Amino acid sequence: ACALQTCLSAHTYSPERCDAHLKRLYQCCSKLYQDRAENNGTERVKGSNQDSISTACPIPRVVEHWLKNHP
Repeated sequence: ACALQTCLSAHTYSPERCDAHLKRLYQCCSKLYQDRAENNGTERVKGSNQDSISTACPIPRVVEHWLKNHP
């Protein structure tokens, strides 16, 4: 997420130049959601009693839709 933010800041008028960073973020989010589903939502953050979450990830259907449209 940080690399994407840096890229977007550097290429304000050409965000398409950051597609590789965006794709990596969405792939990471997809894996997070898949892992969570495989663990039935019981995955925990080490040392915490909260479910693993990421404020950098859009909702799962948005992630899957984006990845489907950006092979």
